[in-house]
Amino acid sequence: MSFSTRFTGFGAVVMAIGATAAVAFYAGELFGGRSAGTASAAEAAAAAARVDGDSVTLTDEQARQVRVAPVGEHDFVPRHATEGFIDFNQDRSVPVFSPWQGRIARVLARAGDDVRQGDVLFTIESPDLVSAESNLIAADGVLQLATRTLERARKMFESQSIAQKDLDQAVSDQQTAQGNLEAVRAAVRIFGKTEAEIDRIVAERSTAPELRIASPINGRVTSRNAAPGLLVQPGNGLAPFTVADISTMWMIANVAEDELPHVQLGQPVEATLAAWPEHRFQGRVSNIGAAVDPNTHRVTVRSEIRDPRHELRPQMLGHFVIRTGAAVLSPALPPAAVVREGDGTMEAFVTTDGYRFARRPVKLGMQEDGLDQVLEGVAKGEQVASDNALFLANELARQTR
Repeated sequence: MSFSTRFTGFGAVVMAIGATAAVAFYAGELFGGRSAGTASAAEAAAAAARVDGDSVTLTDEQARQVRVAPVGEHDFVPRHATEGFIDFNQDRSVPVFSPWQGRIARVLARAGDDVRQGDVLFTIESPDLVSAESNLIAADGVLQLATRTLERARKMFESQSIAQKDLDQAVSDQQTAQGNLEAVRAAVRIFGKTEAEIDRIVAERSTAPELRIASPINGRVTSRNAAPGLLVQPGNGLAPFTVADISTMWMIANVAEDELPHVQLGQPVEATLAAWPEHRFQGRVSNIGAAVDPNTHRVTVRSEIRDPRHELRPQMLGHFVIRTGAAVLSPALPPAAVVREGDGTMEAFVTTDGYRFARRPVKLGMQEDGLDQVLEGVAKGEQVASDNALFLANELARQTR
């Protein structure tokens, strides 16, 4: 065989192999391309089934992690919360002064003692009392003398020993002495002496310089500045004693000026104190301050509260809640059912089957009893994710990436 003949045969073989390879490559591209396209379409369909705008579909395992419950309703009461403190009821707190000048002789009560009206707190030695008692004794002596003189004058007049004008003078002197004695008895009575004590002073012809100062009300001694030997004067300096009726106390709250239009007299107030965290003290607004504090821009709001067990002490700090309106029945969600975004928006997830959850923007109002008031977004009876709403938000973000 010649060289040209061998070369021609080899070329034919190479061309045949190339044609076969080309056919195989084309067939692979054709059928392989169709297979890849089919797979991509299936994945896209599956993704579209799981994520559709603001909705997310969970698997069975994921759905078990989310609790679904209907939207309920709750009575939300408009309230204003603020801080404050406890104080004595100043309308029932009485400073006890001596009505007369004198020196304290005895102190009979201590700070913290419970006293009743009329209980003696302290005594003073008063020169004014001694003078009044001396005048009493003298006036009684003058009256007795005038009475005996009148009796003699009447007998002498009957025997025509004196003239009518002398009898009339004796009658006038006796009546004047009687009036003077009544005036002096009234003066001694002003010092707190009883009729029996006044009669004893007259009968014994002796003065008692000690003057008793008694409590004017039932209550507790809240301060004592009295000490034996201390000179006291009416209304001068600190009161020797202060007695307060502690059956009621004041709750004094500081309300921001922008909340003032919502606060009115008579509104209920509830106080929680650090000393009694389980106890709720109830009262009502009894006074609203007439001026705004220029430093804090707050107004003092005072309420009166009954304290029959005497649990409250002045200056106790507390958290006060003032009920500023009537209850409003509104849809309510637990906090775990609401997702709070960084831009301030809030959203919940609504469902009909427990697997597919749609994101729904909501607007919240008040918080009470562990529930958020829903003003807009969901209605009573709608099924929502009552907890793990944050998980749904994260899952929706992951699936939409």
